[in-house]
Amino acid sequence: MARVTYLERRGATYYARLDVPLDLVAHYGTSTRKKSLRTKDENEAKKRLWPVIESWQAEFDEVRSRRELTSDDKAAAVWQHYEATLEGYDRKQRAMPTPEDQDAELQSLYRRIDLGEITSDNFFGMINAYTDFELMLRARIDDANLRSRRLAALKRALASGDNKLIAPVVQDFVAKHRLLVDEGSDEYRELCVLMTRAEIEGLQRTLERDEGDFTGTPKDPIVKPASGVAREAAAPGQTIMELFEIYARENPNQIKSDTLSQARRDVGLFVDHVGSTFPVHRIDKKAVREWKALLLQYPIKATETKAFAGMKIAQIVKHNEIIKKPTISAPTVNRHLSGFSAFCTWLTNHGYLTANPAADMFLKKSKEKTTKPFTVDEMNVLFKSPFFTGCQNAAAPRFWSKPGNVLIRDHRFWVPLIMLFSGARPAEIAQLAIDDVRQDRGHWIMHITIEGDGDKSVKTTGSMRVVPIHPELVKLGLLKHHAAMKKQGEKRLFPLAERNERGQMIATFSRDFPRYLTKIGLKEGRGLSLYSFRHGAADALRRAGFLDEQFGFILGHTAGTMTQRYGTLPQGMLEQRVELINSIAYPGLMIDHLKAADGVEEAA
Repeated sequence: MARVTYLERRGATYYARLDVPLDLVAHYGTSTRKKSLRTKDENEAKKRLWPVIESWQAEFDEVRSRRELTSDDKAAAVWQHYEATLEGYDRKQRAMPTPEDQDAELQSLYRRIDLGEITSDNFFGMINAYTDFELMLRARIDDANLRSRRLAALKRALASGDNKLIAPVVQDFVAKHRLLVDEGSDEYRELCVLMTRAEIEGLQRTLERDEGDFTGTPKDPIVKPASGVAREAAAPGQTIMELFEIYARENPNQIKSDTLSQARRDVGLFVDHVGSTFPVHRIDKKAVREWKALLLQYPIKATETKAFAGMKIAQIVKHNEIIKKPTISAPTVNRHLSGFSAFCTWLTNHGYLTANPAADMFLKKSKEKTTKPFTVDEMNVLFKSPFFTGCQNAAAPRFWSKPGNVLIRDHRFWVPLIMLFSGARPAEIAQLAIDDVRQDRGHWIMHITIEGDGDKSVKTTGSMRVVPIHPELVKLGLLKHHAAMKKQGEKRLFPLAERNERGQMIATFSRDFPRYLTKIGLKEGRGLSLYSFRHGAADALRRAGFLDEQFGFILGHTAGTMTQRYGTLPQGMLEQRVELINSIAYPGLMIDHLKAADGVEEAA
């Protein structure tokens, strides 16, 4: 296996070979790393192989932990080096011999002469004895001369583009702040120039201070206090994703597991932008703003698209300028921001941030409705199409639009119709239990609730409600379907309706249905979906003369009550709901043909 994956033979010699991760190819300027193992023996080559591979992988991890040079980094580099130059001067001045030190050294020389330790007979001994004293006397002058000479040398280097004098300082800054700056690059040369100018300013201040003038300030406009902070790496255990896992375990708002998983992906997409070791306290408005700008250009299903495999979000957005995949919608951008913002609120509450940087970052909702109701003509086309009248295959969506003798009569048939005549949400309908459909004082009702057996959920507490069954649904055979399921011993009205891995009820059908609308020519772009039936019911109630506040509760737009929770309504309230539901009408809608199933094979 090693030979196939990492070991390569060129001539008689074995080489280690490793593909450079896609996100680091630009940094290394090559897609492959190779190194001679200096042996012609395969077994020996395998022994030498793994230390090389492991060192490369460690190097990749180290490079990933580094950061691109930012304007904040540059400003910090300049100001820090300027201040370091002055601090170095001050430190040396404090260590310089005082007049008292010089007098003490002179008195020591006199004592040694008096004792005969220093005599004119020993010329070299005399010179050596006076050296320390002479150095002490010249210490300040010599130090000033050295600084003057370096100042002149730096000015010459600045004019000529020679970076050798400042290189050690620049390299130290790059290493300390884990910056992704290669020696010889334009960014490296720019950093050398900036830090050279900073030291020139600092040395000029020191020469002024030699004369007792401590009032000098930088004259070079780039040498000024940095408003930002040079980027740094997060401490172990304090990375953004490590803190997210603590947040997920705590789950302060008790959000559902699929919502939490989505939030993990949202935060992960932010980390994809800033880097895995980005310190959490550095999450600010600027970082979120830059991320949001990328989200606005982020392609739909980018992680599932082969063309973007191995790329980070910035690379995906850049590559999409070429392949031009459609980008996510404003509501989807807001969804990403929502999961991230909830996490930032937790970070703020726990002292990692002073304020939520994602607050007020959401895009304004468009006043234009993104989901529109079906027209009667569109519904007449839809309900006469093969999906409702007979298709080739019920299981495979690609066969739904092809006429055949297979009749779909499970939840996929009933959910759109029940939505049309009740305004209920698709998941609310799909999860109904047999006992949730019952008679109450002469009226058949659906009780949308989380009570009872089964894995049920509702959008909000106020979504639990009693909804009468429309007479058209009775004519279409909904109660017959209910009776058949009950006779078969089923616990649920639609036993084939399933949740996906994220816990979302009939999510697959909700995704496939708009595609079917496109295939039969009803849909182009956004607008029509399962929710179009819910919108249509709301419009039907408006046409009947009801105001939104009069029927909002029937759609689940209200606060929860105990009567809604347990489905027990006073007679007056029940009659009011019957009146509302029965007022839903679509003049010109033709669905009588859906009642007949003679001669058509019904899907199992």
